Amino acid sequence: MDIKVLANPQEIGAAAGKIFCDFIRNKPDAVFGLATGMTPVPTYEYMANEYAKGNVSFKKLTSFNLDEYCELPREHKNSFYSFMVDNLFSKIDLDHKNINFLDGNAADPAAESERYANAIKAAGGIDIQLLGIGRNGHIGFNEPADEFSDEAFKVKLTDSTIQANSVYFDDVPMPRYAMTMGIGSIVRARKIIMIATGESKAEAVKKMVEGEINAQNPASVLRNHPDVTVFLDREAASLLSKSPESV
Repeated sequence: MDIKVLANPQEIGAAAGKIFCDFIRNKPDAVFGLATGMTPVPTYEYMANEYAKGNVSFKKLTSFNLDEYCELPREHKNSFYSFMVDNLFSKIDLDHKNINFLDGNAADPAAESERYANAIKAAGGIDIQLLGIGRNGHIGFNEPADEFSDEAFKVKLTDSTIQANSVYFDDVPMPRYAMTMGIGSIVRARKIIMIATGESKAEAVKKMVEGEINAQNPASVLRNHPDVTVFLDREAASLLSKSPESV
């Protein structure tokens, strides 16, 4: 796990965005795993700006998003699909037929999980996965649990996750369930980029880096992956016992 501390979210967004843009320049038909939430927005801004400047094309890219809310229309302003359209997909030349999302409204979650797993395999697997981290250590919507998950599944969100995300819902209640890519799917990505910013993520970062590796601490599993880069601002890194590399 390569940990880098940068000054602010904008510098992190540029550093992470450059990794993704450089990757697709070298492999135009790359497969990206993408995340939602406010943390990756500067990364998506960098990617969109590079496209606007003519420095990169995403035309042959295939994307798989980590998760989607249940019982929320795909076109709702707070769906993760709408988030990605607003923050990235509408600003680059990605062919929309190559955009992949879990269906949070699937009648059969197990069948939906199998469909998504098969789609990832058919695409050749995820080359590079972008992740954030929840305050309770979740990645995707893999909440603390008794054992690590594998493929996608329907999850009941914890109270802390609902509290953290409910600020974005002003017209409908915050969903209590989501479909999420499982831990197994996430760690099968060949390369992983994790971003955490702000003091509110400091405890989760400390547990990820220094805590026990178990399913009660979901992000800790990343320590077993051979190629993980973690970008932190100073606030998110503030509780680490050893000072990580600053760049």
